[in-house]
Amino acid sequence: MHERTQAYLRGRFGDHYRNQSIDPPPGANEREWGYVPWTEGPGETYSRHNAMIDLGALEDFLARERPKHVYFSAGRYDNPGATTMNEKGWRRSGLIFDLDADHLPSTTPEDSYAEMLADCKDALFRLLDFLERDFGFEEMQIVFSGSRGYHVHVRDEGIQRLDSDARREIVDYVRGIGLEFDELVEEETVAGLGRKTPAENRYLPTEGGWGGRIHDKLVSVLSEVRDLPEEEALERLQEYDGIGEGRAQAAYNLTQERFVEIERGNLSAHAVFAQLARQFATEVVAEENAQIDEPVSTDTNRLIRLPGSLHGGSGLAVRRVPREEIDDFDPLVDAVPETFTNHEITVEVTDGGTVELGGDSFTLEEGVHTVPEYVGVFLMTRGRAEKGEE
Repeated sequence: MHERTQAYLRGRFGDHYRNQSIDPPPGANEREWGYVPWTEGPGETYSRHNAMIDLGALEDFLARERPKHVYFSAGRYDNPGATTMNEKGWRRSGLIFDLDADHLPSTTPEDSYAEMLADCKDALFRLLDFLERDFGFEEMQIVFSGSRGYHVHVRDEGIQRLDSDARREIVDYVRGIGLEFDELVEEETVAGLGRKTPAENRYLPTEGGWGGRIHDKLVSVLSEVRDLPEEEALERLQEYDGIGEGRAQAAYNLTQERFVEIERGNLSAHAVFAQLARQFATEVVAEENAQIDEPVSTDTNRLIRLPGSLHGGSGLAVRRVPREEIDDFDPLVDAVPETFTNHEITVEVTDGGTVELGGDSFTLEEGVHTVPEYVGVFLMTRGRAEKGEE
């Protein structure tokens, strides 16, 4: 990055911070703070082990230093400015989840930025389903990271003092790691007329947890089978491992005559139900697990981006997103800082291509262009342009 480009970005980041009111996280004085300044030459300088008392008032610090990136710790400490973790004196930590489009198997290098972010929002909804429905967490803050994904800060009191091993169990659950199908199945003793001994029926939970998700898949597939012509239904069922003509016929007959048992999750109604459900478990975990960056969630000392700050690799804002607004949130529009929307600037594009930002699409070849400032800032922070002479 040329010196002129860096000076321009640092100056405009400062202009942005001087006109913003940024709320610090709870217990800001108990947290470690880190930041990356704009420095000359390759690489970055990472300043950490700072306490708020060292930096001064947050808004004054941001306006004065105009940092490229700003972070605070999930952990809260007795002495947050100490230079070793042992000396800090850990008290407690929020639980952080990080979703990054680069880590999603559904994204490819050929995907546009907008497509990657859309996939990441889908992953966010899957994660929130686990956190809200399975764990019942209530105190959560959802944040667009400013670049390729989202952060979720869980601040419920019950997780504050969990160690890394306990956090790993939560991670394993939302990722579906080590899931054992038989552990999800519930048994119910059924007494009936003419039986010498009670029977044990096996049921898949119909609501909540991984069992409920697998049951939803079972009901969905067999509902489709039920509505197909018999010949097509039998062919469909035989696509699954171990389902021959006989078992396919039995399963199809049950969808026609006793579908209520499928809805009840009764795996004892016929062995084929359990066989299908077991196979669906693998599919459901692959499709519905929350593909988080695991080390972020298990680390009680992790530093995470400050909501309200600017991301030095995109020029976009790290933005809180209220739960009820996620559906309508468009990061390529709603995270564009107002500071950069008022005029145009000249940049020399070094890596041409299409940029979708601010609700518009810009296709730029290499060379000098006059563009809206938010486009120019995006290109410069991404290393795709240098500041041109005005």
